[in-house]
Amino acid sequence: MLRRPKPSDSEADLLREQEKFLTSGAPPAANVVRRPDKRRGEAGGGGGDCNMEDEGRQRDVVTIEDLPDQLPSLTPAPPKKSRFKASRVTFEDEDAEERLDRHDIHVTAVLSRIVERDTSSTPISLPAFTGVAFPKVSHRSETSSQVPLSSAFGKKSIFARQIAAQRLKEGQTPFHCAPEAEHREQTLPPETSMDTEPTAVSGPSLLSGRGLGGPDSSGETTRIHRENQAKLQAMSQSEILQEQKKLLSQLDPRLVDFVKARKAQSVPSSASASKQPRGKSSKDSFPLEDVSRQSASSGAAVLFQKPREVEMEREEEDLPTPPAVTEKELLLKPQKEWVHMDKLEPEKLEWMRDLPAPRRKGTKKAMQARFDFAGTLVPPTEDLPTHLGLHHHGEEPERAGYSLQELFLLSRSQLIQQRSLALGTLANILSKARAGEYLSVLKGSVVSTLLDAGLLFLLRFALDDGVEGVMSAAVHALKALLVCDDDEECLDCTFSWFHGLASFPLLPSAQEEEDEEDEGLPECMKETAKEKEERKSDHDVARQDVVKGLLKMKLLPRLRYILEVFRPSPRVVQDVLQILTRIARHSSSSATQVLDCPRLMETVLSEFLPASWTAPSSSIPQSVYGLPLASAMKLLRVLATSGRHACARLLNSLGVKERLPCLLSAEPGELLLEPAEALRLSTEAYRLWAVAAGYGQACKLYIDLYPGLAKTLQSLHTVLALSGPLLPLQLQRVLALLSLLTQVTHTAGCHQELQAGMVSSQGEECPPPPPVSWGHVTGLQASLLGHLRGFMKNLDNPVQKDISLVVIPAYLVYLEAYYHQLSRQSGFKPVETLQELERLTSEVLLPLLSHHVVQGLIKNLKSSSVVCNVRSIHLGSETTPSLPGLACSGWRDRPGPVAPSSPFPLLTALGLLLQTITGIHKGLSLKFNALLLSEPVIGYLRSCSQAMPTLSHSRAWLVRHEHHLLYLLLRLAHRLVSIEPEVAKHASLYHQVALVLLPWLLPGSEYLGHELLSTIIFNKDFISEGHSGGPEAVELGELRLQEETPHTSPSLQTVGALLREACIQLPSIRGCFLTHLAHLEPSVLTSRDALLGHNPWISSHLLPELTGPTVPSDWPFLPLVSLYERTGQADGGGLEVEDLPQGALQSVTHCLQWLLLLEVWREEALKVILPVAKLARLSCVFLCSSDLFLERPVQKLTWGLFRLLTRRSRLDSLDLNVPPPGLASFQDLYSALLTQYEAVSFGDRLFGCWMLLPLQRRYSAAMKLAVFGEHVGMLRSLGVTVEQLSIPIERFTSPPEDSLPLLHLYFRSLVTGTLKPRWCPVLYMVTLSHVNAFIFSQDAAAQEVEAARHSMLRKIYYLTDEVLRNHLLLFRLPQQRSEFGFDLYEKLPPIRAKRLERVLRRQDSSDDKGD
Repeated sequence: MLRRPKPSDSEADLLREQEKFLTSGAPPAANVVRRPDKRRGEAGGGGGDCNMEDEGRQRDVVTIEDLPDQLPSLTPAPPKKSRFKASRVTFEDEDAEERLDRHDIHVTAVLSRIVERDTSSTPISLPAFTGVAFPKVSHRSETSSQVPLSSAFGKKSIFARQIAAQRLKEGQTPFHCAPEAEHREQTLPPETSMDTEPTAVSGPSLLSGRGLGGPDSSGETTRIHRENQAKLQAMSQSEILQEQKKLLSQLDPRLVDFVKARKAQSVPSSASASKQPRGKSSKDSFPLEDVSRQSASSGAAVLFQKPREVEMEREEEDLPTPPAVTEKELLLKPQKEWVHMDKLEPEKLEWMRDLPAPRRKGTKKAMQARFDFAGTLVPPTEDLPTHLGLHHHGEEPERAGYSLQELFLLSRSQLIQQRSLALGTLANILSKARAGEYLSVLKGSVVSTLLDAGLLFLLRFALDDGVEGVMSAAVHALKALLVCDDDEECLDCTFSWFHGLASFPLLPSAQEEEDEEDEGLPECMKETAKEKEERKSDHDVARQDVVKGLLKMKLLPRLRYILEVFRPSPRVVQDVLQILTRIARHSSSSATQVLDCPRLMETVLSEFLPASWTAPSSSIPQSVYGLPLASAMKLLRVLATSGRHACARLLNSLGVKERLPCLLSAEPGELLLEPAEALRLSTEAYRLWAVAAGYGQACKLYIDLYPGLAKTLQSLHTVLALSGPLLPLQLQRVLALLSLLTQVTHTAGCHQELQAGMVSSQGEECPPPPPVSWGHVTGLQASLLGHLRGFMKNLDNPVQKDISLVVIPAYLVYLEAYYHQLSRQSGFKPVETLQELERLTSEVLLPLLSHHVVQGLIKNLKSSSVVCNVRSIHLGSETTPSLPGLACSGWRDRPGPVAPSSPFPLLTALGLLLQTITGIHKGLSLKFNALLLSEPVIGYLRSCSQAMPTLSHSRAWLVRHEHHLLYLLLRLAHRLVSIEPEVAKHASLYHQVALVLLPWLLPGSEYLGHELLSTIIFNKDFISEGHSGGPEAVELGELRLQEETPHTSPSLQTVGALLREACIQLPSIRGCFLTHLAHLEPSVLTSRDALLGHNPWISSHLLPELTGPTVPSDWPFLPLVSLYERTGQADGGGLEVEDLPQGALQSVTHCLQWLLLLEVWREEALKVILPVAKLARLSCVFLCSSDLFLERPVQKLTWGLFRLLTRRSRLDSLDLNVPPPGLASFQDLYSALLTQYEAVSFGDRLFGCWMLLPLQRRYSAAMKLAVFGEHVGMLRSLGVTVEQLSIPIERFTSPPEDSLPLLHLYFRSLVTGTLKPRWCPVLYMVTLSHVNAFIFSQDAAAQEVEAARHSMLRKIYYLTDEVLRNHLLLFRLPQQRSEFGFDLYEKLPPIRAKRLERVLRRQDSSDDKGD
């Protein structure tokens, strides 16, 4: 075995090993081959076939087995295609041998065409003699001074360049200057050089004449060229353009492209030879169109000449090209010794040129947005200095800033600084976009654009970067994407409001996905939602839900690794904690994943909420590890909000219960932290404790820390009296403490009930009683009431006024909790409590309500409302469907419920307290009627009754608090409307507000809806029209209508009596609707526990998912629709009334009574329901059963509703082309009604009117085609008269029908006798009107339409039925009082008679021609 050479081997050892190798005959590891040089035309061959004369030039190439000669390309290149393959025609059955013989040309045919070139006119130059024996050896460094290498003659050796340089010195022509055009140009006089007009050039620029066989080929081409020049000069510009177009249309496009390419190659070479001595650029002195005129034939000359108009357009569109870079402009001059630097390449030096001034493009199209490193949008016309680093060599180098595409590219750079810079810039852009700074200057959403471009995956990849700087920038960008600081600040400000610790999950709106794979499968085989979610890719999940996509991409383990291993800077730690907080706000499942992530919460608690710590050495510590952070405490609070179980895990399993006393037993100034951070930490600790107390947990701490809490309460006035930068933080800490005391009071109030329930449960599941009882909290009320009196006095102090307005609502909420729970205690003393409430009212509440500061605040009620300002309120930030937000950017600077000037927190807290104390002491209600009767409140309620707010995440969390205020005002009105006449005057307004508020209520407010239905909506005291002459007024209106239209059907004159009956049945109607809403009972009970403070029964402070309102907007139709869903769809509407579910007839009657009442007296409350939706839902009366509509009460009520829906003002707004909610189109519903009418109507007039309503002329012809086509048999029983139909007949007859198929059906139904006046008088008159207008129309029409008119007119003339013939020909106008419902001409008018005569004469002439 041969051994490998060693460094210690001598030359003899190597020779010995070489001899052993040669004698062994083993194959070599590498072969020496010579690769042919294709540029020199050399043939390939192995190393052994090389000639000895080429050994000096050959190269040694080492080849290794299985190694390709060229590296594979990163992207696969397209296969090369032959240019001539497409022109070859081959056949499948053609013999290959014959095709080879046909294309194989014998060598004699090739040799016979060899002609020796004529060299008689070629100049011969002899070698120059020198005075030295041998030529001078040339060095590479000296070659730069030689003649510049021309690209037209290929590569030249050093010797050839030396000879050429020597000949130039001697004034001789180099032997390689063969083309005569260049040779002549050097001898031309100055006035005929290349810089003059192209007509002066004596030779062509594209053709050389080498292919001509004559001896004087160059002279021949010159003569042809001059002849072409003369022809061109004799032609005008238009003739040249015409010939050019003609030539272009005749030539092969490939030939045109070839000539253009040849011309483009010839322009630079010829231009450089003539203009470089003068220092001019080739583009300035040799325009393309001028060179094209020097071609060898007229066709070539015309071919390349461009029109003047096209050139001017191009000059206007394109910027002028700057001159090429010259050697003088270079800051660093090239040296002779530099290898391959002797040739100047201007195109590669363009980046060194000064940038042109930015110029706005002359177009109205949007320009690409560019940003600086701070995320600020750079205007396209702003000329920024280059030292800012915003200019680069991408697209539009003259414009400063980076586009989003360029930032994406930089973020994947190999340079760490570029990646960090790009990610930091993206973070700044996202922050400004979330703040809404681009809404007015950019088209489209920046956040949506970035997410669609894959920002989420870019940031997730960057989080895995091993460089801490890049990772930190990625964390900051992710925080800017997910977290909006203003949103979090708003949620913190509303924490102390009524029910303020609850919030909606920030889940995207649910999108129903059609899964075709599960169609037709049984339920047991269908995939669950969890299985479908797991099967989706990361991209699909992230596209619908950003947070869920991040969780699927394993974001939580990565964040834990960053905190645990990287131990980054304080800013990165804060960003990570805020990201985790936003993920916890997403949903309860996301919060559970945060808790379940291995070692994540342990790391947060051990590093950022330690039980003990040392004071930092500086005010801004370099590391926050080992120090408690307020953001970590806020994360725990948001996690605890997600559910009772999560809160218990935090308190017990993770040891938060032991950490809270460490933080709350001492004052913030004693926590060895920076003062602001200490206040924030104490505030978040109180809030976390309040959330836990809201579940009835951690109440044992109240007993342990009671002395500290009492001490803190005693110092509240002293703390808030001081002014300084820490005052807002002190204020938030006080509000958090009051929220804690409110929740502890609610929990203590449930102690007796739970104690009694546990005794009587007898083994059933019952929450255990909390450790805190009512006796533990009774001592706080006096102290806090004294605080409230003090803050009321401070309202007169301009300095303390704002602080008092913020704190007073929290005290009122606490007092409501105290008195609400006091009334439930077994030791409740009514007499003492009533006296106490009277003192509270006279000494605190009434002075507070009448204070001028509060009155001024109430005047802002309407301007601060979200409901009343749907269009005017500006959404301050960008939100996307996959990443919902609260849109709170700039909330302090614009009116809204959270703004400092908003009265909502104060009025809501006051209304809540009034509801409780007036429930205990009924006599106190009259003292607060001034609040309901005040002008700002009445104006606010009127605006709310007419508002139509939209539902979205950005409004829901604020609208929820406004709903609370509206409900509390209505509850106060409920107590006063029966005892206060002034309040009763506005009863209809309060009732209207209650009706519009019910379908606005969001998930979590089901209890409020139940209370509205039970107490206000069906309360006869709020329907003042029912007992103040309302039904009588309606009857008088009907009498007046009867005088105007004496032929009105008696069945329609029942609305007044029906209303009177409906008012009597209001309690039964209420019971009917509460029964049909019984499926909401679990939600109502859950909502009741949360709103009434039954803390031990609350399972989560996270509200239900925001899928829509609690009650649908069409809830008045609910009994009717539910009956149709149970019986109509399943049995096809064939059941009789006796077969319907028990009580169905009564439910339908109550539903129709309520609808009639609303249509007459509360029309505004139903405006949210489209008229077409009302008609569709009322149609269920006919589809539920075969004879339900024949029942007398149902028929009377439906007649009344039909009368109301077909009033003139309502008909204009009834658009049947709009699909009703829940249906694909109204036409589908109408088809079902047609089928039902044919089956069970028995000619009922009410059903007939219902079927005629959609046949008005303004609606789609498809429904009329269905009647006269598929269901033409129903015309025999559609006996509704014009008098019974409350719709004007003109709506059916005007304008004339233009659908030719429908007109044919009209005519056929009349001629065949299917439609007769005694069977269907309305449609008989309608068809007569349209057919008559069609046959006598004078409007110009298509030939097909005109032929149909003539044919129909002839057939009518020859009808044997004289009555129908006269009706069709002599129809004039609809007339209700006539016998048939229309007037007839006594005879045809002259114009119509002439038309009839002309049509008949044309028929006779055509018959004669036929004969």
